[in-house]
Amino acid sequence: MMADESPESPGTGGARRWPRTLLFEVSWETCNPIGGIYTVLRSKAPIMVERWRHVYHMVGPYAPEHAAVEFEPLHPVGWLKRALEDLAGQGIIGHHGRWLVSGRPRLILLENPVDAERVSDVRQRLSEELGFDLGWSNPLVDASLCFGDSVRRLLEAVCRHALQAEAARHRRVLAHFHEWLGGIALPLLHRSGTPVSTVFTTHATQVGRYAASTEEDFYESLPDLDVSERTVRYGIQATHAIEQACARDCDVLTTVSPITAEECTRILGRTPDLLTPNGIDISRYDLGADFQTVHGQNKQAIHDFTMAHFFPSQSFDLDRTLYFFTSGRFEPRNKGFDLCLEAMARLNAELRTADLDVTVIFFVITDRDTRSIDPLALQSRGVLDELRDVSEKLTEQVAERLYQRGAAGGRVHLDDLVEDYWQLRFRRTQHALRTGLPPALVTHILTEGEDPILAQLHDLKITNAADDPVKVVYHPRFISPVNPLWGIEYDQFVRGCHMGIFPSVYEPWGYTPLECLAMGVPTVTSDLTGFGRYVADAYPDHDEWGLGVLPRRSRNFHEAAADLTQRLLTFCRLARRGRIALRNRVESHSREFDWARLGVAYHEAHDRALAARG
Repeated sequence: MMADESPESPGTGGARRWPRTLLFEVSWETCNPIGGIYTVLRSKAPIMVERWRHVYHMVGPYAPEHAAVEFEPLHPVGWLKRALEDLAGQGIIGHHGRWLVSGRPRLILLENPVDAERVSDVRQRLSEELGFDLGWSNPLVDASLCFGDSVRRLLEAVCRHALQAEAARHRRVLAHFHEWLGGIALPLLHRSGTPVSTVFTTHATQVGRYAASTEEDFYESLPDLDVSERTVRYGIQATHAIEQACARDCDVLTTVSPITAEECTRILGRTPDLLTPNGIDISRYDLGADFQTVHGQNKQAIHDFTMAHFFPSQSFDLDRTLYFFTSGRFEPRNKGFDLCLEAMARLNAELRTADLDVTVIFFVITDRDTRSIDPLALQSRGVLDELRDVSEKLTEQVAERLYQRGAAGGRVHLDDLVEDYWQLRFRRTQHALRTGLPPALVTHILTEGEDPILAQLHDLKITNAADDPVKVVYHPRFISPVNPLWGIEYDQFVRGCHMGIFPSVYEPWGYTPLECLAMGVPTVTSDLTGFGRYVADAYPDHDEWGLGVLPRRSRNFHEAAADLTQRLLTFCRLARRGRIALRNRVESHSREFDWARLGVAYHEAHDRALAARG
């Protein structure tokens, strides 16, 4: 370890303004890919390390399956060594190292055993010190309580060994907590008077997430929302109590967008001090001038899927086929899957009338329980792969023999250039691909129970008929290279598509449309997403450069569906040259959302929290 890497060394970078300050950023999703906060932390790490250098530490739970891939262990020294030894003496094991992502930030991962005795002790402490009644046991709540208690003990140990020890070189500790998972350390530290400056960022509220998924016009009814009644109705008294305590007791409260700020004010009882919008590491996606070429290459992979899925019973011109998609957690209403499908049914009718000779394939990519991939889908993909192999063999034969015959001055008869064996094998493979069975709506065998997406497809009479210009593929597993239907990364799939559609009714931020922009893919989001609201406020010309913000607030479902349909129809009318120009504009504007620009809000939050303590 280099001398200037030692945790004993004075802080530099951002700590020039706050000398000898230690910064800890705490999240359940640190080195633990569960949701969008993982993306926030991972992509933001380089700018945090650039500002704070070695005094910046990220804290999360120790998940062995993820740590084995993303974590590089290091031996702690100085105050950190003493703090982790102190923690081990209390029965809590902390692992120190680096996160193997851009910036390589320091990590402290805490083992998190959850047993009845420990849960009972933490619950009793919360009841005595904070007056919490957390109700019945819940595995996730109990795990978060134990993790939060470990974080509290870690920060108390840091204060003992980095601040209070004789000849201590540090004099401030700043802790930034994300969400209620692990956040329970914050009000406990506040209650005990531990000298830690605190920032709390809520990326969503629990009441908002539950209410928006089941109630119409959530944001319109927000001013009169009975928060206590909703916590009881949805069984989230514990998580709401933790959220509210964190928001109340932190030095600085932030949230990711203006729309979640409205939630905080009404549901948590405190208006955020500032917004910390989520950025992206554009360098991770930047292909320079090659991004258009890569679009074509990845589109071919989607062509391969399309041929295997549809061509056994029907065919259409792939050069006049557009690929649209939506993706996200399996929350069909919150994510706007229902609105997308309604718009696809309407677009199908519009394209029939318009006679544009365009085919649209719309993919719904999500993750839910399945039994297996549909065997027929696997069979068709296998036969198509065989057809490619045979075709490549035929091409090799024809090329060599054509070359030889041309050099000799002979006449060309293509049938004579191919051996009978390969002609027969080609025809047999062609025949095997043509099953005559209609293309399925879903690629997997789902578990028992009614599926809302399939039910809506049935109600909308979307059947993937041969004469339908719009066809739907419901893919209930996230795309990955190990998926035999694809064999590509999700990012490659996105790059191959023509448009992403994410008209959510509840999305505190929304990384999927932002990732589309970074890859040069035009996209539609809604004004009920944090990202959409941020863009609408900051960039009035967003439609002109390929980011549509669909108005959903104060509009009913069918009004929004009609609007979305017309936007998609307008895109379908674009010629290839127009789509290329639009992708160029999208990609060029994506730099507006790089962390280099948006990260300054985090710096301001940290400065305010430290200033609040003097």
